[in-house]
Amino acid sequence: MINKHDITGLILAGGLGTRMGQRDKGMLPLHGQPLARHVLQRLAPQVGPLAISVHADAGEYARFGVPVWPDALPGQLGPLAGLHSGMQHAGTPYLLTVPCDSPQLPPDLAARLAAGLVENDADLAIAVTEETDAATGTAVRRPHPVFCLVKTAALPQLDAYLRNGERRMRTWHGPLKLAEVLFENNSAFGNINTPDELAALQAQGLSVPMAQAILADTVAPVADIEALPLPQAFERILAADIVSPISVPAHDNSAMDGYALHGADLGGDAPVTLAVVDTILAGRPGTVKIGRGQCARIMTGAVMPDGCDSVVPQELVLQANETSITLAPDCIRPGDNRRFKGEDLMQGQPALLQGKRLGPAELGLLASLGIATVPVRRRLRVAFFSTGDELRSIGEPLDAGCIYDSNRYTLLGMLTRLGCDVLDMGIVKDNPQALEAALRGACAKADVIVTSGGVSSGAADFTREILARLGEVAFWQINMRPGRPMAFGRIASEGDTALLLGLPGNPVAVMAAFYFLARPTLLRLMGADADTSALPLLQVAAQAPMRKKRGRTEYQRGIVERGADGRQHVRVTGAQGSGILRSMTQANCMIVLHEAQGHVAAGDLVDVVLFHGLM
Repeated sequence: MINKHDITGLILAGGLGTRMGQRDKGMLPLHGQPLARHVLQRLAPQVGPLAISVHADAGEYARFGVPVWPDALPGQLGPLAGLHSGMQHAGTPYLLTVPCDSPQLPPDLAARLAAGLVENDADLAIAVTEETDAATGTAVRRPHPVFCLVKTAALPQLDAYLRNGERRMRTWHGPLKLAEVLFENNSAFGNINTPDELAALQAQGLSVPMAQAILADTVAPVADIEALPLPQAFERILAADIVSPISVPAHDNSAMDGYALHGADLGGDAPVTLAVVDTILAGRPGTVKIGRGQCARIMTGAVMPDGCDSVVPQELVLQANETSITLAPDCIRPGDNRRFKGEDLMQGQPALLQGKRLGPAELGLLASLGIATVPVRRRLRVAFFSTGDELRSIGEPLDAGCIYDSNRYTLLGMLTRLGCDVLDMGIVKDNPQALEAALRGACAKADVIVTSGGVSSGAADFTREILARLGEVAFWQINMRPGRPMAFGRIASEGDTALLLGLPGNPVAVMAAFYFLARPTLLRLMGADADTSALPLLQVAAQAPMRKKRGRTEYQRGIVERGADGRQHVRVTGAQGSGILRSMTQANCMIVLHEAQGHVAAGDLVDVVLFHGLM
């Protein structure tokens, strides 16, 4: 088995598309991000180190945050030059290469190529797919040698091949042993060669991980900072590191009620009798020097007297009176029950880092340091509204074909729990003028606009048209269920700007899109660190089979419970329609079935996100 950290992932970039206006293919935009960024996002979880290979100018690739390796060989040698550069630079025993214009590469590419390489005791493994020959109707294997996992020790063979003037990617390995690994999804290995192919891919929607990556890359915390008294800072996001002004504890102190003594006085075979020469209380340091053969009565938290290094708990004392105690020689080990100065936190060390959400423990820590005022990010201002002619507010008569608007109340709860300043803008009708006016009004008052409904492909969905006029949209559709229609972009109106998160209209889809896409985005805007923004995934065994279509991420409402065997398992709440909001009240978790997963068998482990703290 090959550990993924032993594989360097290399994106082959820098080539010019002749049918794309001689533009660098890796930098062509897809959903608001360069093609190579999409490839990087899909490749990163599969390997250890990452790098990008380019022909000459590193250009914009340097901003991706990974090493950029220019071709070392002269001339236009294409992918072979990148492979050569990668095998020279990689500090791992294996190198995986993928092209920069194949953003749908399989999420298990590295694992399957590695398995094929090991099973065949090969030097390199390449991906192959099967196609049906139009003339004969037979299956024909098509190799994809640019999707290659190779031992970096094979560099001498590539050097020899290039010295002979050869340039073909399919034959460079010569006598080295090759493993071909069959993949079922032909489209995963397709590359983008024409504007029409790029447009078709844009229309297919975005993977959830890539949407999350785009959102994370796009947003930055609000700049405004305010200093708040400690009691008012609860649940706010810390805007600067807090450095401890004192050591905690400030002195060596006792962890027990008992007797402070010299550890060297213990040991031997016979009981030990020590003279009690002082009593030390918390907040009242001792005044008597404790010599060998002596001890001091001491309380929990009291300062340890000079020279004493151990505390015997009072319950371990064999005999005690006001002037002496008798101990078993091995009742404790020297050094026991003593807390050292700065054991919790030393003066000058960071106590809390910026981005931390200030909960009860954090408030207590700051108070223990004597800090009365802390810098926090200002609250994020979020305007939200629902769209649709069929919606009615609570208290209005419900006409035929109409429904009460539940999404605004769901959003109100989720946004309020997150700590946002919220502006409820009510219901906006499916009317272009009303929708544009609402967006412009929200843009003037808020950092972020969250809408529900109006982003699907229905005839009355005007949001896309208006956004194209007011700003830019990064994506419209995500390969997830529920929640496929979702818009993300930025709009501007009369000098004001705001981010837009256009959520679906169905109630459960709204909650799924909010928790897995909007929530982490809003937290990053609030200045929260990555640990705070991420939803923790727990693995639980499925109680029963679950049907799942590969190629999209699915979120199913679930109930985690303990079975008769004492182990936890998860089951779905029943029907999973995106309009069944009641199922969310019955669930205590969301089951996350990832893009590469298929059907789930009973007993299989699945990822879940518990609703505790979210709902």
